[in-house]
Amino acid sequence: MYWLVLVVSGVLEAVWATALGRSEGFTRLTPTVVFAVGLAASMAGLAYAMRGLPIGTAYAVWVGIGAALTAGWAMWSGEEPVSVVRVLLLAGIVGCVVGLKLTH
Repeated sequence: MYWLVLVVSGVLEAVWATALGRSEGFTRLTPTVVFAVGLAASMAGLAYAMRGLPIGTAYAVWVGIGAALTAGWAMWSGEEPVSVVRVLLLAGIVGCVVGLKLTH
């Protein structure tokens, strides 16, 4: 259960990070609300997952999922350029996250 909550929290990290960028300095209401709700839920899930997982593993997985999804979404939506190198580096992050799960 801890792992499932951690993965969902990592996805929510990508949600709030993307919403933060779209809030334009908290001047747009909808992205600002999505940011606040996503941040609170993501942090709560991370805190819950840390009850049963080592802090270093939990944090690294949370950040890795959030970073990979945020960058992947930015490339998919056209906000950032896509290149083979960028995709391979993101795949490396995902591979490291999977490795942390497998060695736990």
